[in-house]
Amino acid sequence: MKKDEHKAIVEGLLFASGDDGITIRQIVKILEIDKSSVKHILDELSNDYMQMDKGIMIMQADEVFHLTTKPEHSHFYKKLLETPQTNRMSQAALETLAIIAYKQPITRVEIEEIRGVRSDRAVQTLLNRSLIEEVGRKDAVGRPILYATNKVFLTYFGLTSLEELPPLPEDIDKDVIEQEASLFFQQIENE
Repeated sequence: MKKDEHKAIVEGLLFASGDDGITIRQIVKILEIDKSSVKHILDELSNDYMQMDKGIMIMQADEVFHLTTKPEHSHFYKKLLETPQTNRMSQAALETLAIIAYKQPITRVEIEEIRGVRSDRAVQTLLNRSLIEEVGRKDAVGRPILYATNKVFLTYFGLTSLEELPPLPEDIDKDVIEQEASLFFQQIENE
């Protein structure tokens, strides 16, 4: 097989792996080539995608590689995700999303303890918009569902990773934390 063919196959594998992504080890096994060749191909593809006329890029999270959209185009993706019935999320949904983003993984009951009100409708709204997802169950009585944000969340808010969320001050109470996080998401949503 030629080098360009390997590159095309790796690109296809990245696309086909979707949200799960793919590791170098998996690519090595599939293509039956050495690890350094795979790394070189991934570097070449990353450089290709960094061109201004490309709308996607390769993102690495731990050992897993994904194709993802470029954050500088996030406002267009945000328009795509907006439902025709409503252009903005409710205050309750924004507060809930902020809590999940900063405290994930978290259960609905834990969200309600922080917010002080029921949050099942806000959680359902966020699930329907695919901004959060179920990531497992807590090892506790009743085995409640754990929620976390996902790649759609990152794209929606123009982030490449959760590390880009602004840090929360450690010496303030949780009401102020909620307000700060909610204001951050409102500001981004209004842009």
